[in-house]
Amino acid sequence: QRDGQELLPVSFALMAIVLMLLLRSFMGTFAVLLVVGFSIISAVGLRGYSGYPLSPNSGAMPIVILTVAVANCVHLLVTYIHGLQAHEPKLEALKDSLEVNLQPIAIASLTTAVGFLTLNASSVPAARWLGNTVACGVIVSLLLSLTFLPAVLSLLPIRPAGTGRSSDAAMHRLGDLVVARRTPLLYGMAAVIITLISFVPLNEADEDPYEWFDHTFEMRRSADFVEANLTGTNVLNYALAAGGEGSISQPQFLAEVANFTAWLRTQPEVRHVASLTDIMKRLNKNLNGDDPVSYRLPEDRELSAQYLLLYEMSLPYGLDLNDQLNIDKSSIRLSVTSSRLTLQEITAFERRVQAWLVDNTPAINPSDGSGINYMFAVNNIRNTKSMVAATALALVLISLLLIAAFRSVKYGFISLVPNLVPAAMGFGIWGIIDGWISIEIAPVMGMTLGIVVDDTVHFMSKYLRARRENGMVSSQAVVFAFGTVGQALIITTVVLLVGFLTLTTSHFGLTSRMAGLTAIVITVALTVDFLFLPPLLMKVEGDEEIK
Repeated sequence: QRDGQELLPVSFALMAIVLMLLLRSFMGTFAVLLVVGFSIISAVGLRGYSGYPLSPNSGAMPIVILTVAVANCVHLLVTYIHGLQAHEPKLEALKDSLEVNLQPIAIASLTTAVGFLTLNASSVPAARWLGNTVACGVIVSLLLSLTFLPAVLSLLPIRPAGTGRSSDAAMHRLGDLVVARRTPLLYGMAAVIITLISFVPLNEADEDPYEWFDHTFEMRRSADFVEANLTGTNVLNYALAAGGEGSISQPQFLAEVANFTAWLRTQPEVRHVASLTDIMKRLNKNLNGDDPVSYRLPEDRELSAQYLLLYEMSLPYGLDLNDQLNIDKSSIRLSVTSSRLTLQEITAFERRVQAWLVDNTPAINPSDGSGINYMFAVNNIRNTKSMVAATALALVLISLLLIAAFRSVKYGFISLVPNLVPAAMGFGIWGIIDGWISIEIAPVMGMTLGIVVDDTVHFMSKYLRARRENGMVSSQAVVFAFGTVGQALIITTVVLLVGFLTLTTSHFGLTSRMAGLTAIVITVALTVDFLFLPPLLMKVEGDEEIK
């Protein structure tokens, strides 16, 4: 809530300022902000009508929609300004901008929407809600970019000075440099890509929920104090069933519960165990003259039942034992307090517990442990698996869309390289600097897919336009693509980087770490599209005329 109220507005404001400085057009920036704002508002409104509640991951929703909307608008706006610089009439420049950018904008938006719709395969409801909401927002941003934005631009006084010719010249020089250094760039970038991807295994799907909060939060400071000075902060509860009504008084059941309690206390993570068998032992000792030798479980079922009744009757008025056993006395609750554990450590502990119960307690019908942190652990594992499956499905569908859009299996498969590689490289870098893949990191691949595909599709579409319509050889087409789309890609990347880097200052780990990895992937995506994709295209095609 604090990030939504304080940090997101600052992030959006900085992005708007940077966009205005790069475009050198206040009116153009104003038009872009209108599209972004309407897209986000529409998505939130559609979510409200659908009945989906807001959840913790809802904070990613406006960011993803903004990412796609900004990219769409910047491409249209930069091409429009180029037309004005060439002294085209306003409406003619708008028409040309729409003609040039219609296909890549549509492809980038549709592939992003498809990617998020695949989250419906997730077992986590919040992930499905996020996917559907973002998909709606992306489609709305596409429609607004192709209708509302041109209409607004036709009415606003956009000055043709715009971005200046020096930027175009710089892009052409960069294109010439890439063409001249194509071979060392191809093999050098391939080496960098392979090296960074090799670090992906350094990542571990784990997290400590308390690490989501830094020490500016009172809750985090209190949890640290409890951990250091009192008991642990992680509690697991086990329902241990004995069978029929009143069966918890059976000597064998109580003996196995006592053995389980003793085994738990030998585990290094365990700080405290609350077990009914401790009460039964103490009662047996108290009712036998406090003889230390009698600190043991009663050996008779009837005696155990009598002790239990006596203890329950001795409790203050209004109290009972329902927090420790069920009404028909067929099951008891055993509570384990442990030191603070990561989610993987919790699941490992739970597996160890279940294995011991199976091997050593034939009279107990155990259940899985329950607790807040264990719930997070199970949810994180399920969510990560579903995200990976959803992303794999998205990539298959996106591959088919790109093949159809480019009307070529070859170009469709070539475009997959810059679409897949940035996320893998980003996670490799993340493995070096952090290494924890937690619940907020898992969706990053889906979040960044939009801008990654946008960069690739726009570069490829301009390249193919030069090849197919202008009859250029591959090296000329590369320079043409740099000159026509390079500036827009840089503007989009810089604007988004400013926004995400601002979010890395959040005190809430879910926000800051997600923003950090996203910024890495966005930067890598532009680098790959500028320094690896063009040499790859020239290597595959040579300098022959397209057939």
